[in-house]
Amino acid sequence: IVDAVNAREADPAREKQKILVAGCLSQRFQKELPGLLPEVDAFVGLDQVTRIAPIVRQVIDRPIGDESLDTVTKRTVYIPDYTTPRFRLTPGHMAYLKIAEGCNHTCSFCIIPKIRGQHRSRTQESVVREARSLVEAGVKELNLISQDTTYFGMDRWDGRRPNPTSPVDSARGESLASLLRELNTIDGEFWIRLLYTHPAHWSDELIDTIAASDKVAKYVDIPLQHISDHMLGAMNRKTDGPYIRDLLARMRAGIPELAIRTTFITGFPGETQDDHDELLDFIRTFQFERCGIFQYSREDGTRADKLDGHLHHMTIKKRHRELTTAIDQVAQEVNARQVGHSKRILVEEEGIARSMWDAPDIDGRIFVPTDLPVGEFAEVKITDWRGYDLIAK
Repeated sequence: IVDAVNAREADPAREKQKILVAGCLSQRFQKELPGLLPEVDAFVGLDQVTRIAPIVRQVIDRPIGDESLDTVTKRTVYIPDYTTPRFRLTPGHMAYLKIAEGCNHTCSFCIIPKIRGQHRSRTQESVVREARSLVEAGVKELNLISQDTTYFGMDRWDGRRPNPTSPVDSARGESLASLLRELNTIDGEFWIRLLYTHPAHWSDELIDTIAASDKVAKYVDIPLQHISDHMLGAMNRKTDGPYIRDLLARMRAGIPELAIRTTFITGFPGETQDDHDELLDFIRTFQFERCGIFQYSREDGTRADKLDGHLHHMTIKKRHRELTTAIDQVAQEVNARQVGHSKRILVEEEGIARSMWDAPDIDGRIFVPTDLPVGEFAEVKITDWRGYDLIAK
């Protein structure tokens, strides 16, 4: 922002250029930013996405130096809808499909609910209509996203708290399981990928639905954050170690050829050596197909920021190195087991592809012959591996 302001002031050709600040930054610091950055012509919040064009026109008509236009609402209530125009920045063969906004969880390390508000699901009909239009436009991979995809539809249930292990959850209304079943009926050749699921809202019905739906990728992104009861309690994750272990076991037993991706946080305030050792052992023994580790970082405004027992940065780095080494070793073992197997892949760019086990921009790649057409599916045989990547013919 400062660079844009300086560039406008330094270049006469830019003197009429307007500067808008939009998104989470404007939403979170709506009181502070106008005073800190008076040169900005407008601050646009999360609920103004459908009004961006008239806001831009209004800003263009205002003289430079006028008081900043502030369109940020205090409380976010916006929900994406099929009727909202989209301009996709992803390659033509893949798309992200947002199914809800906001989050009802109060994880002690996270600021998102304060910015994005409470969970608000789209209607199933809206999501399906948009998915169908994307598939008709040539999209081969639909990545379902929200702050908590597993809570889809539950915010519109009859007020009873969802039972995370109930086999008949969707009898009460729309759910992620009912959405996946409907998406699976869309004509065409494509994958449906689940990202950002919360462990607290998984059900046996959802596991059965994924197993039975041929277009749903056998890949689940489920950030667990830790396995120690002590740490899960401090993080306010609404789950404990036994619950997580049981859920993962049911997922692997119920969904053949499943790849589970997760992420953990190391160095959370109050984390003991025993907590760290338990997480390290869990990573080594469970052998996640895809796994990442983040060093805890303080976030102003969160409960974790105010906790006692913040660890020294060198302790966090040491633990991060140990966990990363374990993750690397598991990745090598997982990849070595893929050699000799055939896989269906989606060609991402010339000579590079992804399998069902690889989400875009996150996981590994598969190096394939350069004559395979970009944006299309193909069958390959894995011949070797290098680090996190596979080699195929």
